[in-house]
Amino acid sequence: MGLNVEQIAEEALALPSEARALLADRLVESLDPAEDGHLHQLWREEALRRRDDVRSGRVQTIPGEEALAKVRQSFCR
Repeated sequence: MGLNVEQIAEEALALPSEARALLADRLVESLDPAEDGHLHQLWREEALRRRDDVRSGRVQTIPGEEALAKVRQSFCR
């Protein structure tokens, strides 16, 4: 017997944040292409918000290689 949506969500929420982000991206990519324009707009707004956060100093960036190393390390646990 398969898992229901609530069980899947519970399992997904137990994943490390990086894995949840990757899962969220996969789920979004699987949505109806007709909604693609709306999703692109949402991602554009998110990208602009993040850009503004960096420019204003609200968040600190880390080098890409360091970020990738952390993601790889989280998958090796």
